[in-house]
Amino acid sequence: MPEPIHAVSPLATDIPAGLDVDSIVATVRESGVSAPADEEAGLSAAVARAEDHGIDLSIVIVPTEPRHDSQLRDLATAVGAREGGTVLVLSPGQVGSFSDSISRVTLEAGQDRTYTGNHVVAADNFVDTLVEDQTPWGLLTGGLVVVVAAVATLTAAVKVRRYRSRSESKDHAHSEPVSD
Repeated sequence: MPEPIHAVSPLATDIPAGLDVDSIVATVRESGVSAPADEEAGLSAAVARAEDHGIDLSIVIVPTEPRHDSQLRDLATAVGAREGGTVLVLSPGQVGSFSDSISRVTLEAGQDRTYTGNHVVAADNFVDTLVEDQTPWGLLTGGLVVVVAAVATLTAAVKVRRYRSRSESKDHAHSEPVSD
């Protein structure tokens, strides 16, 4: 059996070939978008809409398909590490994202809505997911715990009452006077 590989530090990121992260970060720093000119206006509108909801969003368009979709996540992470906030990276058929404030679950739910073939529509769908009311899992879990505790308490009280009732009826049967 081969020995497992133990990494002392995280493995290097794998950015799609031909991309200059420094150039992308510079462009994103200026406008929030790194994309072809014909898509900038629509993508900038999505960035502005996210900003209206308190989300610092940057959008990067990669013109060609990477070898692996994880490369887009790595690119989003590289941009986010320098700029902070939330980063959406779209290629013609894949997506990657990073955020320092939004949960991975929410990001992935947003990513699921980006496979449209149109980057502007994809970005709008992503923003829709980020700004819509999220399921309050903590509140639901707390409510469920309270309900389970109440049912357990009620069940215990009914069992104690039954036990006492049986004990009293047995004691009453044994305490009847014996006639001569």
